[in-house]
This record gives sequence, C-alpha cells and structure tokens, in this order.
Amino acid sequence: MNISVYTLTSELHDEQAVSAVTKEFLNSLKIKLDFKGADYADYGSHTLDLIYVRTGGTEGIFRKLLPTLLKQSVKPFYLLTSGKSNSLAASMEILSFLRQNGLSGEIIHGSPEYISGRISLLARTGKAKEMLRDCRLGIIGKPSDWLISSEADKDMVRQKLGIELVSVPMEELLEVLKNTPLEVVEEGTAPTPEIQKALPGAEQIYHALKTLVKRYKLQGFTLRCFDLLTAVHNTGCLALARLNAEGIIAGCEGDVPAMLSMKIAQALTGVGGFQANPARIAPETGEILMAHCTIPLNMVERYELDTHFESGIGVGIRGYMKEGPVTLFKVSGDLSRHFIAEGELIRNQSEPDLCRTQQVIRLSDARQTHYFLTDPIGNHHIVLPGHHRELLENFL
Repeated sequence: MNISVYTLTSELHDEQAVSAVTKEFLNSLKIKLDFKGADYADYGSHTLDLIYVRTGGTEGIFRKLLPTLLKQSVKPFYLLTSGKSNSLAASMEILSFLRQNGLSGEIIHGSPEYISGRISLLARTGKAKEMLRDCRLGIIGKPSDWLISSEADKDMVRQKLGIELVSVPMEELLEVLKNTPLEVVEEGTAPTPEIQKALPGAEQIYHALKTLVKRYKLQGFTLRCFDLLTAVHNTGCLALARLNAEGIIAGCEGDVPAMLSMKIAQALTGVGGFQANPARIAPETGEILMAHCTIPLNMVERYELDTHFESGIGVGIRGYMKEGPVTLFKVSGDLSRHFIAEGELIRNQSEPDLCRTQQVIRLSDARQTHYFLTDPIGNHHIVLPGHHRELLENFL
C-alpha cells in the first residue's frame, strides 16, 4: 500500500525547527510513509494521501490549493496533525471550511498508536476501493423469482464502487454446459451412490462456469442456480464452493446485493464469506441459525457431500467452520443501506430439514436481531470469519 504525506506549513515558522518536529512525529508512527513535502503534483494517485498540517496559519494556503487538489482527486481529505504549533486548530478550521463547501474530510489526531492504527485502517479501505475499481461481476440469469427485493442499481454500483455488472443469459451457460465434457470421478468419492452419480455433472457445471468467467473477464458472479435443477437435474453448490475458494466470488440464486456484499468483504478481508439466510431467530438471546447448501471450501475445517436440500438431488455442501468470532454483513442493491453485526459462531449443526451447512451464531448485541424482523435487506446475508465492523463501516 502506498501512503503519501504532503505538508502545509506557515512561512512564519522556522523550517529547520519544523522539519525536526516532522521527523520525530512521523518516525513515532512506525509505519511506512512516502514523504512528499509541499509538492502536490501527484496528490490523489495513491492508496492513501495525507495532508500533514504542520503549523497554524495554514488555512489560507489550503484554500488557495483546494481547486488544484479537487482536479486531481475527489477523495475525502485526511488532515494529519501532531498537535504542535497550533496545527490542530488550523486543521479544525480547514475541516470546517471543507464541510461548508460540501466536501468530506477527517482530522487524524491522537496518540502515535491511535494515529498509526487509523492510517492503517484507512489504507486498507483505500486498497479495497482500488481493487473494486473496474471490477466486472456477472449476473448469470436473472435473480430467482422469489428474490423480489434483490436486484441492484447498475449505475449507482458503477458510480459508487466502480463495479460493472454484466448480464449473462442463462441460455448461454446451458449452451456452454452442452459443450463441456463430463469427467470421470473416482469411485467412493461420495457418501452415497446417488451423490456419486451426480458428481460428474457437478464438475461439469464448475468447468462451464469457469468458461464464462474467462469469456466475460469476470471477478465474480451470481447464478440463478435453481434453473439447473430442471435443466440438467443437478446443482451449482459444489461449483460455487470451489470457485469461492479460488477467489472468484460465486453467489447463489442471482442475488446481486449478496454478491456485492461478498465482493466488498473479499476486497477488505480476503474472504468473500458464506451467503446464507436466517432459518430461525431467537430475539431474547441474539441467536440466529444461518443455513445454505454451499459454503466456500476455504472457510471450513472440513465438509461433507450431501444432496441439495429443497430438491434432494445433485450435490450440496455441509461445511463445518471453526467456532469463534464472526461478522454478519449485507449491503442494499443501491448501496444506500447496510447491516453489520458482530457475534460468535457457537456451533455447527446438521438438522435434516434445513439447507446443508448450518451455523448457530450469537450476536454480541441481541437487539440487532430486530433488524431481521423489522427492516431486513432481503433474506440472504454474508457470514465472515472474524470481527470486521470497524473496517466495513469505515469503507461504507
């Protein structure tokens, strides 16, 4: 990550003394910084650009500089201050001026530990935004008929995230499937003859989806997967589990907001997450049972093959994720809303009358269960290993 530091300094202050304070302050942060000084020629071209307000009396200098900076970047302005030489007061005046003009910004001030932590967090979100810029995500088939609130505003997604949503007809996948050879799967790979028989077809779906990913230059997709049940008498559960583990976001049921949530999560944390829906909720305890018939294979300690739950055919995944901290996450299709809740995965289970991967999660704040019952963003939500509230909120 490239973190650059530019300076604002009043001519009234002695440069030698200010430089000594600058060196001491920046060294105390113990993070790699590219010091640019007062040369703003490449401002806005890095993962994170910081304006180090070194002294007071710099408000007018910034005001004159602002039109040039706005031509180079529309990012928020991050004002770094050591708190010496009236730098904090000047930063507050500058930030107030930015707010009055409809611009966003933040003063980064505090102990060296706080400042370095805040800079690292901002750099991570900046890096994620770079990764999402010009990303292409496919919608293979339309959202499933029951997902009546799970489409997306393509223009808004492009504008806010830089992601292009690409529509791919379901008929094209079926045509690719016809031309994708079946592979022999070693006997005894599956727990039952029924699943053993379905494995070659599940592998065929995996390879066909990889063909479309390559053809359309996609970094991920969501699939109207239930159409495969009638078209080829199989499921995409195994294919999605494998592709997600390979770093290709692969969502279920054509749910576009869920796919966007997974891609944002992957850019920030390196893991796209488990797309699932709540099966049961206990508001009094904060426990939620999340379930689906697939899960990224790189998120589980072990897994078993079963049939797809609703249809009883094809190949589903029963994954067992390590118990511990998790985060539930979802963005809306127009990116105007989001939900983030931290909690603990307290157990994996295997009830016969639910989707195959089942996780019981206890939210840290039981009151957040009311969101699911009063104002949910669709039914699917993303389960991420670890606690990531601060990182996700900072990004959004």
